[in-house]
Amino acid sequence: MAKDPQTPTDEELVRADRDAEPQPDDATGDDADLEGVVEDVEASEADADALENPEADALAARVEELEQALADAKDQTARAAAEAQNVRRRAEQDVEKARKFALEKFVNELLPVVDSLEKALESMQEGASEVHREGVSMTLKLQLDVLSKFGVEAVDPQGEPFDPQVHEAMTMVPNPEVEPNTVIEVMQKGYLLNGRLVRPAMVVVSQAAN
Repeated sequence: MAKDPQTPTDEELVRADRDAEPQPDDATGDDADLEGVVEDVEASEADADALENPEADALAARVEELEQALADAKDQTARAAAEAQNVRRRAEQDVEKARKFALEKFVNELLPVVDSLEKALESMQEGASEVHREGVSMTLKLQLDVLSKFGVEAVDPQGEPFDPQVHEAMTMVPNPEVEPNTVIEVMQKGYLLNGRLVRPAMVVVSQAAN
């Protein structure tokens, strides 16, 4: 007796339909894993940036500090060079002044000799021999030439306005013939050494007549 063909049961039909449906691909799980890796990398980079930023700030601050120190050092160097130049200039000026005025004391010692020769020449009477007068005159001239050679010049302000910077008024005399404060007599000449007063001229000054 022949067998009847078997009819599939309902359970088998359901299983066949389920197997025929497309199954989830494993690639979906792989994509999820890849996204997680990317997120981890980004988080690591963010952490690295967070670590690097303080170091960068510290380096920038250090660079700024070194630049300021360099600027300060340059400024100090310029100041030191300027101060050294000023010191050298002052030293040169002091040397120049010392050279110019080293003879001041010596000149002061010689001036009485000049005064004596001038007075001697003035006091010689007409009866004095020409030889004597010429000898005193030549000696005085030699003396004045030597003083002039070393920067000494006489202050003889006869007839000039009174100048308290270089004149010393011994007395004042009314004189209507000249302007007030005019030197009408030089009692003793003054002298300058390289433009600096060594001895003021002793003078008589006119004043307005009463």
